[in-house]
Amino acid sequence: MDVSFLGGPGPQRAVGVVAPFDFALDRELWRWVPDGVSLHMTRTPYVPVEVGLDLARLVSEHETLSEAVRTLVAIAPEVVAYACTSGSFVGGTMGERAMCEVMSRAGAVPAITTSGALLEALVELDVRRVALVTPYTLSVTRSLEAYVAQAGVTVSGRAFMGLTRHIWKVSYREVVDMARQAARADADALFISCTNLPTYDVIPQLEAELRIPVISANQVTMWAALRRLGTRAVGPYQALTDPAARSGPATPGVDPGPVVPEEEQQQEGWT
Repeated sequence: MDVSFLGGPGPQRAVGVVAPFDFALDRELWRWVPDGVSLHMTRTPYVPVEVGLDLARLVSEHETLSEAVRTLVAIAPEVVAYACTSGSFVGGTMGERAMCEVMSRAGAVPAITTSGALLEALVELDVRRVALVTPYTLSVTRSLEAYVAQAGVTVSGRAFMGLTRHIWKVSYREVVDMARQAARADADALFISCTNLPTYDVIPQLEAELRIPVISANQVTMWAALRRLGTRAVGPYQALTDPAARSGPATPGVDPGPVVPEEEQQQEGWT
């Protein structure tokens, strides 16, 4: 069949994404992306270091970021996003801003990081007290707490797993259990850290149960990147991406639905 009359695919706007070498959730990032926008991924070089503050610093070195962004220049992205939470909060708010400047110079385009996007989302949702969920060790979790505090936001509660490897084995059920633990104290929102922790499907359930906005590392990254393009992330029943959900994601007393079976939850990563 002659399809030449179709004229070819429509134009695509490009978002460049730099991720650590072990990032495994490319498919989850795409779930927030609307038609007409394409993600173009690149990764930092492998380093044989266990998960922790040292690894966070290694995967966010300025020269490493510059080289990664330069690999994306040929496809002309309109914005570049660094999809790594710990790597972008380990240097504090000043370190995060310096990373954005380095990436922007390397690609001659606007640049964001996951941790910078987190602070942007907290402002958008008018959050003054936040509960934190992380798969990290105590030292990495404390580094996140310090980063949030530098932005003037109080950490009301936390739950962490202390993992230094095999974070891809964390299930949706475990994420939900940690969220319930962290959100026991009064909080305006809950943040689930780590871009290699799958969260897309649990956000609506947790918002319905906890009655507060629930944001995650991958969600805020895509929301902020797409915002730079003047378009919205695709995330129905998620307060950050769907303003209609901010008035209350569910009627009190309504069962938010079952947790996804664990056999469907195996994902890889730590970031």
